[in-house]
Amino acid sequence: MSRAELPSRRTLLAAAVVAAVAGSAGPATAGTVTGGATDTPDAGRAAARAVDNRAWTSYADWRSGTADGTRAVAGARPGLVIARAAGTTDYTDPHTGRTARWEYATWTSPVHRLDVPATEAIVSWNAHTPEGTWLQVELKGTYSDGTHSPWYVMGRWAAGDQDIRRTSVDDQSDGRSSVWTDTLAVDDAASGLRVVSYRLRLTLHRRPGTGLTPTVWRVGAMGSDVPDRFTVPASTPRLARELVVPRYSQEIHKGQYPEYDNGGEAWCSPTSSQMIIEYWGGRLTEEQVSWVDPSYADPQVCHAARHTYDYQYAGCGNWPFNAAYAATFKGLQGVVTRLGSLADLETLIAAGIPAITSQSFREEELTGAGYGTSGHLMTVIGFTADGDVIANDPASDDNEAVRRVYKRREWENIWLRTKRYNASGKVASGTGGVCYLYFPARLSPAQRRALASVGVR
Repeated sequence: MSRAELPSRRTLLAAAVVAAVAGSAGPATAGTVTGGATDTPDAGRAAARAVDNRAWTSYADWRSGTADGTRAVAGARPGLVIARAAGTTDYTDPHTGRTARWEYATWTSPVHRLDVPATEAIVSWNAHTPEGTWLQVELKGTYSDGTHSPWYVMGRWAAGDQDIRRTSVDDQSDGRSSVWTDTLAVDDAASGLRVVSYRLRLTLHRRPGTGLTPTVWRVGAMGSDVPDRFTVPASTPRLARELVVPRYSQEIHKGQYPEYDNGGEAWCSPTSSQMIIEYWGGRLTEEQVSWVDPSYADPQVCHAARHTYDYQYAGCGNWPFNAAYAATFKGLQGVVTRLGSLADLETLIAAGIPAITSQSFREEELTGAGYGTSGHLMTVIGFTADGDVIANDPASDDNEAVRRVYKRREWENIWLRTKRYNASGKVASGTGGVCYLYFPARLSPAQRRALASVGVR
């Protein structure tokens, strides 16, 4: 996101919310842990119960669903592939106008009943899509009154852009819930209607007559019912530690490749993603970035922007698309979730896991930022001895300026609230603790415990 207070892609979702309310050894680290960061209860921790995460990742998981042409594959990283074509379909890409025929196979998950009946749901997936393949992810919910939503398309995705243009799908609604880019939301949360269970459906596509297949390693959803609030309870600092994470500025890419979200000034999400990908050892080859103008610094950031770009939303900030991009790097997983407090982030940092957080604020609400925004991603890499947040903020003039220290209380509130006043004095939405978590496919015991403590497995 740029430094300006720009309209958010979730403007319609925000309006709906407001209306309802009115009615393994890790990379290098620096610093030390103080206190029992992974064991001490915290008042803010209770908010984590407003979130339900479920993911299908194991061989048993993939065998538990209903398959039509797909099969589970075992191994170090179990997955789902096409075994045979269940049929063929013609797909007209809305962004190129090209129509092509594809073979497809499907997998439908068992019903998952949410521990937290949800007002919102966000789907994440991790997959390999070689050239000539792509996938579609759908969700069908059951409401608290026993009725059902339609099958909502939560994304049509490929790692590259040579076969289809990855895209969200607009104008999906049944009059009770709607899909806004990457988020399924109940239209009137104040009515008490909730999504109490759901199924996911994967449709894997390949060129007809080939043996090609996508491989899906992970699919899941985060359902949430975060209380509406302008302010959140303060958490108590428990950790002093800083992770050594690469620093990249989005601002040095201003004007570069404007076809991807108007150029680098809006690339906070892919820039943050690339920082953490490289923290975990992910690297792009010279061949992969050979398309980038050689005069541009940090070509990997340009690559990340191109490969997270959502052609419908016309931006690089689609949350699941960023998580899916991270998982294209060997040995990485990516999920979108919500956390309950900075105590949750401290638990992750203590285990060596940084996080990408989404927040919106006026300039005066975050001391030292120097800008206001209706939606911005930054990377939390640690905490000072006083408990203040150490963030790699891509909205910085250059790479050296990316590391920032923000006041704990200010930062926690702008991240966790669901409602705020924008620069015009009108009520707008906040993300309610949304973050991306990228972590190894093979976790150390400490990493596994930390993720489990925030509801991610």
